[in-house]
Amino acid sequence: MCLAVPGRVLEITERDGTRMASVDFGGVKKDVCLEYLPDLRVGEYAIVHVGFALQRLDEESARRTLTLFEELGMLQEEFGDPWEQASEARQ
Repeated sequence: MCLAVPGRVLEITERDGTRMASVDFGGVKKDVCLEYLPDLRVGEYAIVHVGFALQRLDEESARRTLTLFEELGMLQEEFGDPWEQASEARQ
């Protein structure tokens, strides 16, 4: 399953002419493209899907959603160790 997950922007950079951010998803950090939200700032939250920040989100909503996803095991499913997932798929 591929979810749209809220994350907090930690750092913003430019990579090959593209605005990018390091985003924290409840302890998991990933690089995200900010081209759809060019005015997003460090410390703000956004809904991210397949590596693109799609919509700004308030902190309370983001934290509630991350907590719910974690309780349901969906963060591990979405961001778990790919090597572990591959070995489980082989069994």
